[in-house]
Amino acid sequence: MRGKLGAALGALLLVPAFGIRCYAQEAQSAAAPAPSLQQQLVAQYALTKTTDDKTDIVTAGAILILQKDGLLMYSTTSAAPPQDTYKDGKLSQGAYGVHDKMQRFGSMMGHPSPHPVQTRTFVTGEKFWVTNIQVQPDGVVFTLFTDAIEDIRYYSTLKFIFPKGATPPPDQVLNTVGQVLKVQQDEPAQQAGQGDQQQGAAAGDANQQQPPAADQAPPAPAAPPATPATVQLGQSIDEVVAILGQPDKIINLGPKQIYVYKDLKVTFIKGKVTDAQ
Repeated sequence: MRGKLGAALGALLLVPAFGIRCYAQEAQSAAAPAPSLQQQLVAQYALTKTTDDKTDIVTAGAILILQKDGLLMYSTTSAAPPQDTYKDGKLSQGAYGVHDKMQRFGSMMGHPSPHPVQTRTFVTGEKFWVTNIQVQPDGVVFTLFTDAIEDIRYYSTLKFIFPKGATPPPDQVLNTVGQVLKVQQDEPAQQAGQGDQQQGAAAGDANQQQPPAADQAPPAPAAPPATPATVQLGQSIDEVVAILGQPDKIINLGPKQIYVYKDLKVTFIKGKVTDAQ
């Protein structure tokens, strides 16, 4: 009788212990939530840090390539950037776009705005940086910032509007943002990877080659190496970036700018190359 009673009491004591252990495991699983939408966006679109006066870049992040035409930007000397919006596959500017068109129309009629704003409309293929990302109840807002274009830097905000009354899942938001903003891949890293693949393939081919037969013609001589791209006096900033890629650092001295690369410094005055060291 005592044996049966002891076994019953032991079973009753095991039940709470088992329940506590299961609860602890569930709590541990709940302590590691999935990354938030904000975290996923920042991981995908690395932020760039600018100087306080928005004249230069302190820390470079991801380079973004525009995938749609019609992104309106203002010069960073303006008090506030325009707000572009993306909805139903189209970029628009709302009241900001109307204001810009009225300014242009007034200038054509000989009545310039008392507070002129330098504007520029960007098209597919143009590049810039992202300095901030905000997740709001009705959408996601990107703050965009450009390199100097003819001594002027531009900025704007771009809002991706959520469907009314619904917050889409993170993968859907990332897909929508990707329709407008594409991250430029690291070109030097890509080239290095391609070089490693080519060297591996060449080594494999060399191991498989057999001595040529006596009546077999000798292989044709290898083609001479391609002429390396060069930076020349008078080239524009866009031409130099197309040759060398984005610099490691930009020193902005007003009309004079210095693009610093790993083994080279290129000096521009009024957007043209004047020196390279």
